[in-house]
Amino acid sequence: MSRGPGAAAGDAADAAERAAADAGAVAAPDPAAWLVVIDPQAIFASPDSAWGSPFFSDAFANIRRLADAAGDRVLVTRWLPTADRGTSWGDYFAEWPFADRPADDALFDLVPEARGLSGWPTLDLPTFGKWGGELERIVGRDSRVVLTGVSTDCCVISTALAGADAGARITVAADACAGSTAENHAAALHVMGLYPPQLTVADTEACLALLR
Repeated sequence: MSRGPGAAAGDAADAAERAAADAGAVAAPDPAAWLVVIDPQAIFASPDSAWGSPFFSDAFANIRRLADAAGDRVLVTRWLPTADRGTSWGDYFAEWPFADRPADDALFDLVPEARGLSGWPTLDLPTFGKWGGELERIVGRDSRVVLTGVSTDCCVISTALAGADAGARITVAADACAGSTAENHAAALHVMGLYPPQLTVADTEACLALLR
């Protein structure tokens, strides 16, 4: 018998809860901790987009709560289609021609509700992962970061693993991330949960305690 989307979403929620429990206690409140919001853009949020996550609205409600707690320590990123087409990114855009547009196309704009999240300019990069020197110059190289955004199974996990390698202390807020599917969201959380102590998975409530 086929299991419907409701069952898949339930599995994802269960996975998030297990991941948060497995991660153990989140660190004590850290007044220097940052919230990084990965790619809250129309291309990943709109139901009309081939990459739109059906879970974005629920995740964003928790992102908003975390941003309120973090104050001026919020950084928002964007993915832009500016990679060199002579590399494997050329193959990528051949596979996804709908995304092969000018960088100023409205598809790459922040969703309206994300535009006031941060007083910092958006960090715009042509890569899945956003961790690197530009991000570190803002949040600090050995910083503590709460990571949120879309999609869990692409740009979030790519950023999280690179940040862990670089020496950051990263907590992924599972219920403030949106996956491409419920199954992919759960799978990405499982993988990220394998990397403590550099990378842990928790829920919004635990991350609120960290940011305040």
